[in-house]
Amino acid sequence: FHEKPFAGINGSGKHANWSIGTDTGLNFFYPGKNEEGALLFVTAIACLAYGLSQHNELVRCAVAHSGNDHRLGAQEAPPAIISLYPGTGFESHVESIIGGGPLLGYKAEKKKQTTGSCSAMPIEAPVEDRNRTAPFPFCGNRFEFRAVGSSQNCSFPIMICNTIMASGMAHLSGLIEKGMSHRDAVAQVYKENKHIIFTGNGYSAEWPVEAAKRGLPNLNTTPKAVATWNSAKNKAVFEQMKIYSPEETEARSEVMFESYVTAISVEADTMVQMMETSMYAACAKDLEKYQTLPKLAGNRKAVYESIVDETEKLKKVIQAKHKPTPQEEATYLCDVLKPQMAALREVVDKAEGLIEKALYPFPTYETMLYSHHF
Repeated sequence: FHEKPFAGINGSGKHANWSIGTDTGLNFFYPGKNEEGALLFVTAIACLAYGLSQHNELVRCAVAHSGNDHRLGAQEAPPAIISLYPGTGFESHVESIIGGGPLLGYKAEKKKQTTGSCSAMPIEAPVEDRNRTAPFPFCGNRFEFRAVGSSQNCSFPIMICNTIMASGMAHLSGLIEKGMSHRDAVAQVYKENKHIIFTGNGYSAEWPVEAAKRGLPNLNTTPKAVATWNSAKNKAVFEQMKIYSPEETEARSEVMFESYVTAISVEADTMVQMMETSMYAACAKDLEKYQTLPKLAGNRKAVYESIVDETEKLKKVIQAKHKPTPQEEATYLCDVLKPQMAALREVVDKAEGLIEKALYPFPTYETMLYSHHF
């Protein structure tokens, strides 16, 4: 389940539906039918806002790997910028609390949504709209972490969600234990972390600009994200929550870098092998057919020769990949090797449109996607 098996076609990911409950059956993220439930709901989202704001990089690291780099922010999945979408109605309630208003007062009323058809009745819609461009939207009685890759096990992202939530709860608890009232403590948490709340279009060109103004990181590649993993702040929260020791946090960072290096290296080596064992021979056979009628060949010779040229460039880039540290090697593969793989891919795509169908050595997009129509 690669996150982006086909260029130009939507990739694949997971939605990790996540919530927390008490041993008495109270759901932290259900708006509640009584005062107790409503207070828990407002308080819990404050803790979550703190966690996402203060440990933003950790959440991004939870979904950082080579396959997901092709998908996040590609107009088909949430952006690499981690933000919180509690809904526009709740966003207004947060502003009211910050302004001195009570914690209670948010009305979680479901609404009727028209189907657009005169022959079908309106259907009951969730409390808040599910923003498909948001990485962490509210979904009525839970939050949905929508940036998990299709090849990932959800346990690691969920562990990070639990960690940041626990950090937020510990912070709020500390404020109250120091003498601050429940209302004021929640209001302060919202005030200090409201920049994490975004209810707009995450696909828009304006959002990265606005996110930068808010101080939210845009870690759009795995090496950039993983480089933040073992920061002093992250080591401290893992140690405080009794999850990882500082040494274990360092080790996890190295594992993530090495996993990225291994995946990209295997893909690059496979690409070279595909060219040298299959594509070269197919191009030669196709070009040979036009020896007596060179005008029919068009630009085949130039395209086929460019495949060899780009492959040789890729081989040189691969040979130079070994660096002193896993982080340096991962950064090199991301910034230097992947662009060269894309350059080779571009000329091979051109060749696919020229070469005789029977000679092309790999399944074409047409075969893979539409063979059931034949």
